[in-house]
Amino acid sequence: MANIIEEKSFAFAIRIVNLYKHLNEKKKEFVLSKQLLRSGTSIGANIAEAEQAQSKPDFISKMNIALKEASETKYWIKLLTSTNYLTELESVSILDDCIELEKMLVSIIKSSK
Repeated sequence: MANIIEEKSFAFAIRIVNLYKHLNEKKKEFVLSKQLLRSGTSIGANIAEAEQAQSKPDFISKMNIALKEASETKYWIKLLTSTNYLTELESVSILDDCIELEKMLVSIIKSSK
């Protein structure tokens, strides 16, 4: 499962970077999009760190951080949609991907305890 979540989180990070560029270039939005960029790319970074964990508790800790970042990312996507920087149509797919990552992380954390 670790490879699947690494691949999905990396693909998600690419989508986040592209969304960040869109928000900057087309919508001239620089503050919320920066928060989205930080949290959205941090998910995969923490998953990658977890792969090199020194112990099971360290692995679980890194995965929990990734889960928190996914929750934060979901918040920023919803906020950007509610403030009309993103349309419902633009946000639904990336929001679904974020929720899928959250569910995968919860499952990994639970099965690792």
